[in-house]
This record gives sequence, C-alpha cells and structure tokens, in this order.
Amino acid sequence: MRAFIFDLDGVIVHTDRFHYRAWKQTADEMGIYFDEQINHRLRGISREQSLEIILEKYDREPLSREQKQELMDRKNGYYRKLLGEMTPDDVGAEVRSTLGKLREAGYKLGIGSSSKNTKYILEKVELLKIFQAVSDGTNIRKSKPDPEVFLKAAEFLHENPGDCYVVEDAYAGIDAAKAAGCISIGIGEAGKYVGADYRIGSFSELLEFLP
Repeated sequence: MRAFIFDLDGVIVHTDRFHYRAWKQTADEMGIYFDEQINHRLRGISREQSLEIILEKYDREPLSREQKQELMDRKNGYYRKLLGEMTPDDVGAEVRSTLGKLREAGYKLGIGSSSKNTKYILEKVELLKIFQAVSDGTNIRKSKPDPEVFLKAAEFLHENPGDCYVVEDAYAGIDAAKAAGCISIGIGEAGKYVGADYRIGSFSELLEFLP
C-alpha cells in the first residue's frame, strides 16, 4: 500500500453543523420542513442530490432547473459564509499528528471529497499543503457511491487504486471506495459498516496500518 485517500467532512474536519445551518436557512425561506434527521440523509452525497431529498417535503409547483440552481447557489453562499468561522483549531491534534506520521512513513496523502469547497476548507484549517492531491466536486461529474472521485484521487497521486487506502465515515463513501478498487477503512458512522474492509474507532488507529 502506497497512499491514503481521505474523505473530508466527518473524517478530517467536521462541518455537519455548517451544512445543517445553511440548508435549514434555505429550506425555511422556501417554507420547506427540514430537521436534523433529514440532514443526516445528506451525508456524503452531492449538493444536487441533497436538494432533491429536501424537496421531497416541497408540495407546490415543481421547480425549474434554474430555480434549483438558484437554491443550491443560495445554500452554498450561506455555507461558505459559515466556513469563514473555521480556524486551524477545528482540526484536532490527533488528526494533525497522524497525518504527519503517515507522511513521514513515506505514504502519499490525498483527499477524495464531493464538496466543491474542499480546498477553501483545507486552507482555512491550514492543512492544504500536507496533501499531495485533492479530488473534489470541482473535477468530478458523479458523486459517491460512484467511484469517480477516488479514481481521480489515485490518478492525481500517480498510484493504482488497489495500492490506496480510502478512509471514509459514510456508507456511500465506503461503497465508492470498494467500487474504485481501493481498500476501504470505515471510521465514525462507517466504523460500523460491514461493507468496509477495515473499521477503526479513532483516527490515530491508522498508524496500525503502517508496516
């Protein structure tokens, strides 16, 4: 194994609260019911897919593609404003230390995230430079569980997918990693997923994968 590819939200950083607040504000303005249970269904999927789930509670005239895009842009505007509150303190010492030790051990590190705000977030928490490749929502056409984001990450790292671990907290992400031919490691919610090749309870347990 030559590389680790990480999902961003829920693995490196935790921005669920920002996504919730941004979608909540957008839904409230549309008069659409939205709560944390619905928000939980949005984990690991694209902005477009998230909006379609939210619109399940919308019972008025169907929205045009342009109207849906306006809603997504509005939500992202709220979200990016909230992301401005992030600082390096939003990444724990355990994560920073583990990433550093993986690099010292000779592993390449990459990001595989559906978020189009990935690089902005990494800049805010001062982690962009530790990753040699970032595959995100700006360079893919299909979201997880499609494997595209991880295939691109492996390509950017100049490694075969089968030589890469993928660390994910969402079931859809584990499925995407498996479909890409990578070795999947579940953490957080995905730490309970039987579909994962490996399951860990804390970020530092990744050091146990070193030879």
